[in-house]
Amino acid sequence: MKKNRRNFLKKTSLGVLSLGFLPNIAISQSKSKKLEDCNETTQDYYGEGPFYTANAPVIQNNQLVDNNKEGERLIISGRVYNLDCTEVIPNTEIDIWHADNNGSYDVTGFTCRGKTYSNSQGFYIFETIKPGLYLNGSTYRPSHIHFKITPTGYPTLITQLYFNGDPYIQNDAAASIDSGQFNATNRIVPISLNGSGSWEGNWDIIIDGDGIASNNDIHLDKGIIYQTNPNPFKDILNINFGVFSQSNTSLSVYNVNGKLIACLKKEKLNAGKYEIIWRPERNLPNGHYFIALKINDLQVHYLKVIKHQ
Repeated sequence: MKKNRRNFLKKTSLGVLSLGFLPNIAISQSKSKKLEDCNETTQDYYGEGPFYTANAPVIQNNQLVDNNKEGERLIISGRVYNLDCTEVIPNTEIDIWHADNNGSYDVTGFTCRGKTYSNSQGFYIFETIKPGLYLNGSTYRPSHIHFKITPTGYPTLITQLYFNGDPYIQNDAAASIDSGQFNATNRIVPISLNGSGSWEGNWDIIIDGDGIASNNDIHLDKGIIYQTNPNPFKDILNINFGVFSQSNTSLSVYNVNGKLIACLKKEKLNAGKYEIIWRPERNLPNGHYFIALKINDLQVHYLKVIKHQ
């Protein structure tokens, strides 16, 4: 039934999008999920592996690994969706572990190990280091991160995340699988350097669970955030957004825990393009934030921004 519903939504999504004017912009900046890209997250062929440690602590300040740990900094973020990508799943437990920069696992403590949870809008994020390589027989395993993902009241998914361009993916028994139950195709993600010099990648988790209505791209006929600049930002952030018909409009800032940080705009606006300059308080912590656009109380678009010194 869920797969049939998913196929129906894929076929109808383009028709819904055509109902309103959509400007010529890069939709890829959106933190919403395109229905035609809704592919259930698969388990990994190697499963849990030999290095899992139970009862890892909940990470603090979104840092799985502190800033003093040797290695290239890496930020992974995304959203947790239900199986047809029509809802996001809050409060999903995400248990994470991986090798350190030298390819070694901490088997006595919790270095490079910890848990986080998706927030009230289904978002999760953590900062760590890029896992090092280690031999698996006569060849190296590609760099990877282990996950145990548990939506409230639903079974746990055990899997691994890999990175585009890794030369060891092709010959790896797990990462090279491109079909079937252990298909890793959608678990090999691109990463790129952000303005802070850290690698950053986006990975959306699609899993069985109870969620809440999400802001899929079918709502982009109502309004959109064109861009945020600069990003990362320090003291000032310019936000350009559009409203496509006269609407009650709000533009707000949330932290990664879903807490409202600032309400930048809340009024009835005519159709048009708008710009808001946000000057956050000086004591606002560095980190990731989400700019959220609501049209007539419907969340239609999110963009992620980074504050740093």
